[in-house]
Amino acid sequence: MININIPSSVEQITKESNYFAQVKIEVSKVIVGQEDVIDFIIIAILCNGHILLEGVPGIAKTTMIKSVSRALGLHFNRIQFTPDLLPSDVIGTVIYNPKEGAFETKKGPIFANLILADEINRAPAKVQSALLEAMEEQQITIDSQTYLLDQPFLVFATQNPIEQEGTYQLPEAQLDRFMFKIHIGYPSPKDEREILRRITAPSFIQNVVSKKEIFDAQETIKNIYLDDKVAEYIIALVHATRSLGDIELSSLAHYVHYGVSPRATIALYKASKAYAFLKKRNFVTPDDVKAVALPILRHRLVLTYQAEADSITTDDIIKKIMQKVAAP
Repeated sequence: MININIPSSVEQITKESNYFAQVKIEVSKVIVGQEDVIDFIIIAILCNGHILLEGVPGIAKTTMIKSVSRALGLHFNRIQFTPDLLPSDVIGTVIYNPKEGAFETKKGPIFANLILADEINRAPAKVQSALLEAMEEQQITIDSQTYLLDQPFLVFATQNPIEQEGTYQLPEAQLDRFMFKIHIGYPSPKDEREILRRITAPSFIQNVVSKKEIFDAQETIKNIYLDDKVAEYIIALVHATRSLGDIELSSLAHYVHYGVSPRATIALYKASKAYAFLKKRNFVTPDDVKAVALPILRHRLVLTYQAEADSITTDDIIKKIMQKVAAP
């Protein structure tokens, strides 16, 4: 059996899920539309996962993350990534205090609950690697001294897909540490009219969820039932990215250099439970897995140069895989 815990009651799930429904309502006071993106941000928080947000400038990526942090009452820091940024600018350093005659640790902005790494692909590799320990180990090392980060700790990074001058491509190892990669598009004309209307009537976001309620919900989600057949479906989706010929997609195999890692399997398992939680259910369905699969898999699939030449994207491959792999 995959799940050996006692399933959470529907009453408990409904009660706790309503807290996060209120978070969405609060964020929607400031953010117009983008309901799916807000859902994925909440799921990431419930799963202790990190998010990479990709979209053109001016579509409220930073405002969205700020709004979520206020609704959750979490300590928020924004780090603007630039080519001249140093690792010490992110994690902190040791400085000499002449008044005390001793060295003291000056902690960097990464010591917060929710970090917005703005335009992460503008920072050099050393800075990006300084983020890896924090994202994976939930700790920071400064001058041989290790400091545990306050929980929950989440990194929400943004990158601009249209301006590549002066940027550094994120390595696959770092991309794999993000639970989701979310594409944020332009608002519809209707939403844009609403944005203009709200300029003259700004809203105040209230703190509606406590840290304890976040931790309680995380424990509840662990006990949501996931049947072995659904687990096998998750495994089949992941395996298909590595062996397209097994699902009669041999014609696309030359587009895929590497399939997704086992970390994707774990992310699908956790995120599908959190999605069921938001839908107020104490069990996971194959549709829950499908709902979270694309943003979990898209940045972990490594394509060949031929795919780029033929304008084939990871989303194209993943959608074909989901059509071919039979759900239970």
